[in-house]
Amino acid sequence: MASSESNYDDINVTPMVDLYLVLLLIFIIMTTAGVQGVKVNLPSASKSAAKKMEEPKTQAITIDTSGKIKLNAVGVTLDELDSKLKALVAANKDVPVVVRGDGQNQYQGIMDVLDVLGRNNISQIGLATQAPKGGK
Repeated sequence: MASSESNYDDINVTPMVDLYLVLLLIFIIMTTAGVQGVKVNLPSASKSAAKKMEEPKTQAITIDTSGKIKLNAVGVTLDELDSKLKALVAANKDVPVVVRGDGQNQYQGIMDVLDVLGRNNISQIGLATQAPKGGK
């Protein structure tokens, strides 16, 4: 009979946690319902001021195994590449360029493209490569 007369030293916190969760829910609902935006008349801008500001688009120059040069997947010669890059540099001084050359390509083709980039004062040049297959 000693077990039925023993006092419990534990406090049951489940009803207290339930009460806190209900109070938290009420608080969240009341704060989101109470926050409302202030209505204002926004000024309008002219169409010339609303020109879309674009990031400089990266130009991709690809040299395939046969030595053919492509600017953004369009075949070009070195002279055409030079004139198109001059037009791009005239529009935006910092034109980013990525040069992609086939692994079996002759090094001279890539050097010709880099020479054209240098003549046009393009300094943001990236050389595309693949990660080594060894996992390192």
